[in-house]
This record gives sequence, C-alpha cells and structure tokens, in this order.
Amino acid sequence: MISRSVEVVPENGLHARPAARFVQTANGYEAAVTVAADEGEAVNATSMIAVTALGVGQGDRVTVTADGEDEEEAIEALCAVLTEPVE
Repeated sequence: MISRSVEVVPENGLHARPAARFVQTANGYEAAVTVAADEGEAVNATSMIAVTALGVGQGDRVTVTADGEDEEEAIEALCAVLTEPVE
C-alpha cells in the first residue's frame, strides 16, 4: 500500500469534470484506491458521489492511497489528474 499527499490544482477542485476524470482514472486500475481530504475520512475513489461529496476545492490537499498489484501506476496517474489544470 502506498499513499501520496498532493495539492489540488484544477480550478473546480474535485467537482464536475476533474472529479469525473479522477474517478474514471481510478476505475482503470485493479488496485483499491481511496482519497481523503486533508485530515478527513477516506472514500472510495471509484465513486463519483463519494469523491464530489468531499468538497475539495482548488488549493486543498488530499491524500490518495492505493493498495494492489498496480498501486504505483494508479498513484502516479491519479496524482497527475489532481495536479494538472483542466482545460
């Protein structure tokens, strides 16, 4: 299991398009993936409702955790989604 804390860059935080992209990316891996707002409870990263319910905005920090065979690839891809601006 690995975890990484990152600052959310997309202007809309984890809402709308960025959240959909994040969830879609999480669903592409076998690893079990969770995301937690700083100091908050972790939620299933493959659930759009759970991810948007975190209320994460631009500049907030989140911790992404992955556990499974492709956990390193999952963490890299998900952190990239969170740290790249949405066009």
